[in-house]
Amino acid sequence: MSGLVPLLILNRQMKAHLAQLSQAYDVTYAPTPAERKAAIEAGGGRFRAVLTIGTVGLTGAEIDAMPALELICTMGVGYESVDLAAARARGIALANGAGTNDNCVADHAFGLLIAAVRGLLRLDRLCREGAWRDGIASPPNVSGKRLGILGLGTIGEKIARRAAGFDMEVGYHNRRPREGAAHRYFDSLHALAAWCDFLVVATPGGEGTRHLVDAAVLDALGPQGFLVNIARGSVVDTEALAAALREGRLGGAGLDVYESEPKPPAPLIGLDNVVLTPHLAGWSPEANEATFQRFLANAAGHFSGRGVVSPI
Repeated sequence: MSGLVPLLILNRQMKAHLAQLSQAYDVTYAPTPAERKAAIEAGGGRFRAVLTIGTVGLTGAEIDAMPALELICTMGVGYESVDLAAARARGIALANGAGTNDNCVADHAFGLLIAAVRGLLRLDRLCREGAWRDGIASPPNVSGKRLGILGLGTIGEKIARRAAGFDMEVGYHNRRPREGAAHRYFDSLHALAAWCDFLVVATPGGEGTRHLVDAAVLDALGPQGFLVNIARGSVVDTEALAAALREGRLGGAGLDVYESEPKPPAPLIGLDNVVLTPHLAGWSPEANEATFQRFLANAAGHFSGRGVVSPI
């Protein structure tokens, strides 16, 4: 029997990373629901560590089925689908990849913002069709506008730093003001949406933030406003967003996440005032490697007794 620590992996891994993990751990790779169920039923009693992501998570029932479990790690910052209460009740160590892909996500957020505000996808299509600028309405500036950030965490701060390069005034809404933040705090999301030109969603997912961006918030943002979501699809009411875009009550949107993923957001398909990308804002060669290295550091810290590097 192997002397390596038994590790259950529930999220997709690059081949090179999986091979590296297999050298250091007794790996069970179960990225599909069927493989996951079978792995836990067959070997739940032996797993000491689980590697997952926020959207894939780990349930309380699954934690109960793994009596030897002592470490749960998520790649990336999210952990909304991990049953934290069940893990903490058992004294299981919890860690994530906070800070490993912040720059990548912030870059992508601004890419979506510029693409949506300037209408780049529509302009690309018109150019290919032979249109020239004289017959096209001029899109607005991004620079000099007011940027609202829902969730001024580490990623939100990186977005705010980029906004400074565009001479933008920044405001934000959190459950409470962030100590030391240089930006204007709004005690309600509705007030922030009414103030800003562009609203970027960077808050954690989960039941506490589900449909936080609803029809009322979109109407406060208004027909000249734009929405960007690089957080979790559940934060935005998709049907309300689709209606606002169709009816001209919102200027446009850029989404990297949506409620139906991995399936496309059907109500938004066909609308030319929305830019969609398939939940890869945090993915780049650099970010993927940093996230993987953070898991290695978290796991090594735990099993050596030093403690995880980035605890949840």
